Amino acid sequence: MVLMSDPSPGFLSPFGRPDGPPAWREDALLGGRVRLLQPLAGYRAAIDPVLLAAAADPAPGARVLDAGTGTGAALLCLAARRPDLDVTGLELQALPAALAAMALAHTGGRGRIWAGDLGHPPPELGPAFDMVITNPPYRAAGTGTEAPHAQRRRAHHETPDMPLARWIACCLALLKPRGRLLLIQRADRLDAIVSALQGPAGDLTIFPVWPRAGQPAHRVIVAARKGGRGPLRLLAGLCLHENDSSRYTPDAEAVLRDAAALDLDPRGRR
Repeated sequence: MVLMSDPSPGFLSPFGRPDGPPAWREDALLGGRVRLLQPLAGYRAAIDPVLLAAAADPAPGARVLDAGTGTGAALLCLAARRPDLDVTGLELQALPAALAAMALAHTGGRGRIWAGDLGHPPPELGPAFDMVITNPPYRAAGTGTEAPHAQRRRAHHETPDMPLARWIACCLALLKPRGRLLLIQRADRLDAIVSALQGPAGDLTIFPVWPRAGQPAHRVIVAARKGGRGPLRLLAGLCLHENDSSRYTPDAEAVLRDAAALDLDPRGRR
């Protein structure tokens, strides 16, 4: 089901009493450039979708899908940076999908949100996208402590029928030939990501995200091309914080506050 961006009153009425307090709050990203609506209970976006969007640099006018868009943080940040793009979000859970559609309505850009399952996507989506961006659940099923809230649990933990390898395969299936996949994930799952991409994709680029200088990377942004055969590249990455301080480094501040891009293609390989 496609949720056309409709900001009219009552758009989210299935998710709360019309006469009661809203079940969501409004947050801002990119120094106020992005308006994001997020549930009061459940998963709320941190900086990872902002970094994911900053790393996306598709061709002008490209069709881009955010697979598992949640409340649309990555998609909205990308649309704010690149209003020329035709953006689509796909989200399984009803409330985050509706919130994403409502927020997208206020951008004035081209886009739509689909409420649907990545494992069984709406046939209208097809292999039609120049780029797919995605922030998959970080933990494998049965590992770690699961959140008591169902929406947060689904955002953080894979389900048994959708492990990371299948998530990646489903994303690749929605790409045009030679289309590009871009994902952010925990650094300790890099081996699983590379294993899932080998064969159906190539031209891998790995961009580590370091909490501080001298500390192990805790996130990786990985780019790959469907049907690509080029070698893997490991880039220098981004350091988020200055030494033992909570302050962001100037480079991180530029990305998170000022909507600067992350360059995953320093030598022009696209």
